Amino acid sequence: MVIIKDLMNGNENLPEGCEEEKVGHNAIAAGFQGQRQWTDFYPNCDFPEALLNTSFDWEGAREPYILATENDVLNGIGMLFMKLLTNRAQIFADVRTYWSPEAIKKATGYDVEGKAKDSDGIIHLINSGAACLDACGLAKDEQGNPIMKEWWNVTEEDQEAILNATTWNPADLGYFRGGGYSSRFITEEQMPVTMIRLNLAKGLGPTIQIAEGWTVKLPNEVSDILWKRTDYTWPCTWFAPRCTGEGVFKTAYDVMNNWGANHGAISYGHIGADLITLCSMLRIPVAMHNVPEDKIFRPSAWNAFGMDKEGQDYRACAAYGPMYK
Repeated sequence: MVIIKDLMNGNENLPEGCEEEKVGHNAIAAGFQGQRQWTDFYPNCDFPEALLNTSFDWEGAREPYILATENDVLNGIGMLFMKLLTNRAQIFADVRTYWSPEAIKKATGYDVEGKAKDSDGIIHLINSGAACLDACGLAKDEQGNPIMKEWWNVTEEDQEAILNATTWNPADLGYFRGGGYSSRFITEEQMPVTMIRLNLAKGLGPTIQIAEGWTVKLPNEVSDILWKRTDYTWPCTWFAPRCTGEGVFKTAYDVMNNWGANHGAISYGHIGADLITLCSMLRIPVAMHNVPEDKIFRPSAWNAFGMDKEGQDYRACAAYGPMYK
């Protein structure tokens, strides 16, 4: 973790002969390749990934870093977009498993309710110890509601609660032959979140997917049974997207079935409208979203590109070209 911070920031205390390294890369995001070129014989990077993505470390509250697991630059950029929009730590997770109400009932005897029932199931967001620790949901606002705070609002009480909810488990040697320690927690409370994925298609360029929804709190005994079907040493978040009953947002299954990769970047809050505006500025068309139309703002020039809003977006982005190349 210290080495990665030095690579990103620089460090004037490095020894003589390291003048170039002292300057660092002035990096706004980074990634760690890890599997399997590293983890077959070195300890994994779960500790630095988890703690760098978190809004505090041994120096106290500080701006969270963006460090993408498996060097997934597209997920790292998605995390960066949302960090810059919200000033909050970001969750890196596998979009791992869809659990239908029927499958949950069969495995645990539990009937889902609330958001999980509304979306006809849940998606298991779980990855090898790399999610920001803030995602446990144990920081509280003035009214006592669970929240992931802007980093400058994270108190020592928040830090203590978050750390107390986290264990550092010996890495599963089936995945990580070199060992290491994985952070482990469960998202304890229901919170509004937005999951996105930046995809890159040859001949098309970047596109983005946006799914607003909520984290879901299941009974502990139900979570434990489902959690163990993947890896019990990894941080666990149950996610229910806001579903419309139609198309790619018909159910949680359809959201996962249309997702562009097995990774997602997740931010606190329903920020899909802000992301759609940001993407229009950057000329990144939105391939999939569940943001209510009355909340969406795109430049009025988009109206020249047809009546279909998503088709407009693709044509306008192609015509105007990328803001940055």
